[in-house]
Amino acid sequence: MSVLPDPGASRAVVVGTGRYEHLEQLPAVSNNLQALADLLRGPLSLQLPTRHVTVVEDPVAAHTVVGAVRQAAAEATDTLVVYFAGHGLVDAQDQLTLALPHTEFGRVETGLPYDWLRQVLLLDSRAERHVVILDCCYSGLALGRMSAEAGLADQAAVEGSFLLAAAAETRTALAPVGQTYTAFTGALLDTLRRGIPGGPVLLDLAAVYRHVRLTLAARGHPVPQARDRNSGAQVALGRNHAALPAVPVPAAPGGGAGERSWPDPRAIRTVTGFFTVLAEVRVVSGLTQQAVSERSGGRVSAGTVSSLLNRGTLPTTWSTTAAYLSACGVPDDQITQWQAVWRRLRAEISSGRAAGSASAGGGEPEPERRRAWSGRLSVFRRERGH
Repeated sequence: MSVLPDPGASRAVVVGTGRYEHLEQLPAVSNNLQALADLLRGPLSLQLPTRHVTVVEDPVAAHTVVGAVRQAAAEATDTLVVYFAGHGLVDAQDQLTLALPHTEFGRVETGLPYDWLRQVLLLDSRAERHVVILDCCYSGLALGRMSAEAGLADQAAVEGSFLLAAAAETRTALAPVGQTYTAFTGALLDTLRRGIPGGPVLLDLAAVYRHVRLTLAARGHPVPQARDRNSGAQVALGRNHAALPAVPVPAAPGGGAGERSWPDPRAIRTVTGFFTVLAEVRVVSGLTQQAVSERSGGRVSAGTVSSLLNRGTLPTTWSTTAAYLSACGVPDDQITQWQAVWRRLRAEISSGRAAGSASAGGGEPEPERRRAWSGRLSVFRRERGH
């Protein structure tokens, strides 16, 4: 089942190099970074808090990128998104290297080996899911050679991951002269902004990949490649705004509304996620704040709806939230699920474990983190032949 990450427990690192000393300039990359970062923060995508999106433009050294990814990997407990745009090169070992401003052909020490980032995700990340998007030439190398044995190719994947590459391992990516964005990122942005007519309610990575691939193929552009592991393809990058209901829910709460694809509260981990998903309920209902107030029978005013959806702390009582959900048309059984999430978050706040967007997403017991890290380390050692 497709799932939207909890924004309070997720992070994104958006990296790109457009200005080079020794390679061709890529002016569209700067536009890529700004547009994608804005989208990840906005209502058309993951709605991540601003501080949860790190933009690294024209990094002077590899450690700048690795450090940013390592910090995000340590903070995220739900989903970590890592994006890179720029030149991609192939080193002497036939591995992908991400080009930085000072990168030169034939000098591997001037670039960023993709394997370094993969190691951070494998060994240092607390996130359950990883999304890696590479908009560069030969980015398909990150997936493993398609002609290689299955076991070798699988080494490119990280547990709970989805890797989306702009081009095959032997193909260059495309940055059309005069265009605002590179070809691949432009198609990705357009898909998330406009949605997919007739597509699923949630724009999971499987649907996004298919649509972007068809779009680019129709334009005669290089087509992207993808690989997922452990249901990574089910991670959604946003709600499909082309599939939102054209009419509000029926006037009687629950009257036919149960057929709608209401946001699932069970995926909520943080207070930030609670309010983000709570606001999406109204979007799915098709109702204005005033209409929600009218359908509540006077239990909540339009101003109260606004205050509820824009507050930063969890309500200490349940009644207002219940009235809001009921007025939106959410079925009673799902309202019960919402109340269970509210109670859990209240309990976590009381125990001081985690409660809000400032949290990394919840308190994972230290022994469990050690076991998870040990398991990843074992996988890494097997891949290296140790």
